[in-house]
Amino acid sequence: MARLFGTDGVRGLANSDLSPELALAIAASAARVLAEHDRSHRPVAVVGRDPRASGEMLQAAVCAGLASAGADVMQVGVLPTPGVAHLVAELGADLGVMISASHNPMPDNGIKLFAAGGHKLADAIEDEIEAGLNSTAPRPTGAGVGRVYDIADAHDRYVAHLLKSIPNRLDGLRVVVDCANGAAWAAAPQAYREAGAEVIAIHALPDGENINDGCGSTHLDQLREAVLAEGADLGIAHDGDADRCLAVDSAGNVIDGDHIMAVLALAMKDAGELVEDTLVVTVMSNLGLHLAMRDAGIALRTTAVGDRYVLEEIRNGGYSLGGEQSGHVLLPGYATTGDGLLTAMRLMARVAATGKSLAELAGVMTQLPQVLINVKVADKATVAASSQVSEAVAAVEAELGDTGRVLLRPSGTEQLVRVMVEAPTHETAQSAAERLSKVVADVV
Repeated sequence: MARLFGTDGVRGLANSDLSPELALAIAASAARVLAEHDRSHRPVAVVGRDPRASGEMLQAAVCAGLASAGADVMQVGVLPTPGVAHLVAELGADLGVMISASHNPMPDNGIKLFAAGGHKLADAIEDEIEAGLNSTAPRPTGAGVGRVYDIADAHDRYVAHLLKSIPNRLDGLRVVVDCANGAAWAAAPQAYREAGAEVIAIHALPDGENINDGCGSTHLDQLREAVLAEGADLGIAHDGDADRCLAVDSAGNVIDGDHIMAVLALAMKDAGELVEDTLVVTVMSNLGLHLAMRDAGIALRTTAVGDRYVLEEIRNGGYSLGGEQSGHVLLPGYATTGDGLLTAMRLMARVAATGKSLAELAGVMTQLPQVLINVKVADKATVAASSQVSEAVAAVEAELGDTGRVLLRPSGTEQLVRVMVEAPTHETAQSAAERLSKVVADVV
């Protein structure tokens, strides 16, 4: 059987794949596992959600499951995922539950769990929770049943935390923020205004059905148009649960996660905050970022794709910055998980402090053209062991030298091999990617 927990919790079509019965069972099992690991006190959980319609139903099921297993519940309402993680730590809770499907379309939903301190649960704990879904253990009764409370100031606590996490105010900046009709619809505009920026908020009227609908970090066209129409200094785009962000400069050019990390890495190096002058990225980060950081005297540590691998490398090395091209940035000195609002505020703080435009700051990195082709294969392992493939890759790498790179990456869920080539021109990258894709496809 496939593992219930994916790389980012449990996710699926709400009221179908992710039913209220399953949500209740996951929550109850999580509370029991926590109690078994620490019997010194009654477990306490923080529960938040994004504004999609099914979140109300699933929140009720999660709270019922937790309380039925003897855990007390603190509901924080609609709040970004990093806000829930922060409050787990600030309120001293044992568990956090975020009900969200992030950038997925509205019909989907998900359940993401956080351990004490606001950190992601270890795989072993998730496995214990999954193993206990059908438990017949006796339930508490009477005073042993958990209680459910609302935390009225959860939103303000999170915003206050954000304001304390930036080195300087944002006075003088005019910013458009696309809230994706998601979890950041209230927190992002408030935090940016209280930090001193003039804020124009778009897609900040969630109705339960319009989350991520043609807006947010996966659809940047309307943000670009708004930045130009408003004469803004920059634009910020969040996804549905606001654990990441992308940006656009005053001319409407997209500033992706690689550019954002380049700007933040230089800012932190200047401030003496960049531990061992090292940035942690995934294999998908553009070669242009590698070259820019090399020129700036910043080392790069590279991991497999996925924020959990970036976080693991950050923890192992004690590093202070890492992230993905998608805009999922990790700043462990200020947050236990990716925080799109924190990332945006640190980026804007650099603009405000230097007096330089976002385009000028991001210009430290020249993005090389990148071509990605997904090739269907009969057996990924056979491709990986193929001498023809390795020889073809070596030939292309020799052609490109240090002006480009090649990456062949098997899909984690499908019989696909992803062929990625970066080169000085799009034509060169496209030609090389097509040649390699043909070799991969011909492997028997």
